[in-house]
Amino acid sequence: MSDLLANLNDPQLQAVTLPPQHALILAGAGSGKTRVLTTRIAWLISSGQCDPAAILAVTFTNKAAKEMLARLSTMLPINTRGMWIGTFHGLCNRLLRAHHRDAGLAQLFQILDSADQLAAIKRLLKTLNIDDEKFPPRELQHFINAQKEAGLRPDAVEAWDDYTRRRVELYREYEGQCQRESVVDFAELLLRSYELLERNEPLRRHYQRRFRHILVDEFQDTNRLQYRWLKLLAGGDPPACLFCVGDDDQSIYRFRGAEVGNMRDFEREFHVANVIRLEQNYRSHGNILDAANAIIRHNAGRLGKNLWTEQGAGEPIRVFEAFSDADEARWIVEEVQQLVRDGALRSDIALLYRSNAQSRVLEHALFSAGIPYRVYGGLRFFERQEIKHALAYLRLIANPDDDTAFARVVNFPTRGIGARSIEVLQDAARTYNTSLYATVPHLTGKPGTTLAQFVRLIEDLRRETARLPLPELVDHVLERSGLRDHYKAEKEGRERLENLDELIGAAANFVAESQADPEALAADHALLADFLAHASLEAGEHQAEQGMDAVQLMTVHAAKGLEFDAVFLSGLEEGLFPHENSILEAEGLEEERRLMYVAVTRARKRLYLSFAQSRMLHGQARYNLRSRFLEEIPEPLTRWLTPPKPRGNAATGFGGYYEPPRGAFATRPAAPAVPSRREEGGLHIGQLVSHARFGQGVIVAAEGSGANACVQVNFGASGIKWLKLAVAKLEPC
Repeated sequence: MSDLLANLNDPQLQAVTLPPQHALILAGAGSGKTRVLTTRIAWLISSGQCDPAAILAVTFTNKAAKEMLARLSTMLPINTRGMWIGTFHGLCNRLLRAHHRDAGLAQLFQILDSADQLAAIKRLLKTLNIDDEKFPPRELQHFINAQKEAGLRPDAVEAWDDYTRRRVELYREYEGQCQRESVVDFAELLLRSYELLERNEPLRRHYQRRFRHILVDEFQDTNRLQYRWLKLLAGGDPPACLFCVGDDDQSIYRFRGAEVGNMRDFEREFHVANVIRLEQNYRSHGNILDAANAIIRHNAGRLGKNLWTEQGAGEPIRVFEAFSDADEARWIVEEVQQLVRDGALRSDIALLYRSNAQSRVLEHALFSAGIPYRVYGGLRFFERQEIKHALAYLRLIANPDDDTAFARVVNFPTRGIGARSIEVLQDAARTYNTSLYATVPHLTGKPGTTLAQFVRLIEDLRRETARLPLPELVDHVLERSGLRDHYKAEKEGRERLENLDELIGAAANFVAESQADPEALAADHALLADFLAHASLEAGEHQAEQGMDAVQLMTVHAAKGLEFDAVFLSGLEEGLFPHENSILEAEGLEEERRLMYVAVTRARKRLYLSFAQSRMLHGQARYNLRSRFLEEIPEPLTRWLTPPKPRGNAATGFGGYYEPPRGAFATRPAAPAVPSRREEGGLHIGQLVSHARFGQGVIVAAEGSGANACVQVNFGASGIKWLKLAVAKLEPC
């Protein structure tokens, strides 16, 4: 027994040896929560308080469950194979398999993953002859899953309008299809398991008597239905002991339905007397932890804790202000190269960012430097679905006889061209020995009509873009192809739209680096083929092979649970991090701050924070305030790095540098005095203006002069933007 409890600090020991009562363990980042959970289970068994069959332990990933079982096997001389330790979905699947008849399921029911579920929804819409543009399959999938995770069957969903009523009907049809085919999706596993226990009293009492100790990992990530499921199992007479481990400061999955309020509800509803804080961190140096504590302290309603370490303060946090996002990426790559020269493994270095679209400029800098990298939990920029669709349209403009590109987008977005029409076209192409594009005029009937419309679209795009500069060409194609409208209609299409906009930035960056005459480049499609070749090379080269030492790239969300010796967090600007969609609501801003807390606490030894004075968006330079999160870090913890004297940057046109002041995040840097009314173009503060992309807005601030004159415009729904007058082409209204 003494060996089992060895090497535990006092709060860990207290948590592990608690008497059989409800307990809430607030486990800070790097505080050893997995050790506490596993040791608690081992202590309960070895001390004779319960046998292995009386324990139910819930995790959020299969990896965590396997790790827990492996540790238990080394700690105790028991067979862990039959223990109920797993994810919510895994445990619910086990329950439903054992009681499939009571649950109304076939014995060999199959589970639909997310892709399978989406395919099933598309098939349903096609069977019912439903317009999938009016009811986008991915949006309908999100709606159905949201209802299930809220514990609502179709009859219980409140429909406030005709559109919602129709979606509820489709939810009902989808349920019928799944029942006929003996399949269940992930959300159904939990909901049907809950319903089975709720209505079947003998079965519920059986499991309530069996599981005397219920332990929950990552409790802050539970949704409402998962919490209700836990309460149901713990609600016997006498009740089971709930041992919940979590960190409200790391709750970052609100968009998935996670309810950080479950922790406070648990404390209140179960009259939890034992709230233990694990605050000693075994991962990071003191400066990093002090910064994390200072940031998260600005959130209201926390359960409260303060991370500390015995490892010492360590190095200061390096903060870098770049002239542009390209300069920021170059600086990061130079620092990575220096770390590697000093003996660091590339795999111990992580480049984190708030939005997937930010990876493009980082990938380009790594590619240019010949540094192998791996995108963790996602695809490299040029491999993403929406980017490959956009590139396919661009390839057809450059070369209409590209059959691969033709086949990819001929019916994307959907335009009524079915598989049969494509088969007819392919057969005719073999007969005439021509490309798919060149074969279309030979077809008759419906296939000929629908395919001819697509060919006219490509011909129009080729004509309309013949004299456009490359960034404007890309922008025009994204709009006219229907790709933007398609992803706007998707419930979770915002990130794909951000990636499409970043493709315009990639084109602008390519033009800048080509050092060619912009006037000459606009004369025809001369540069397009070169850009497409560059995209293919960047997608295909420097792909880190399995086992290769490579720099890790990932979003902050993907980084949760990981740790690295050196962490670079880029793009710390208002509107980017915190994200503009979250700034206007208190809950959204607090979740962004928790996300920042997670990012900071990924670093073991070195933390680098950076932001840019200008960032390319839609092919234009955008000027943002630096993130409020930087202002929340105490100055003694940081070392602000000054960039070298500015070089003229063709990509952004930004020509001035200001010394980074420390002060309120909402202040702009010092700038030349600007009159409230501008003579040039008749623009002035308070002027109503129009922009081709953002619509109408009001000028609310101005700075700079001459070629560097910029204005801040409030575009309402499109947000507040800093625009360069020489580039933005604002029109007075």
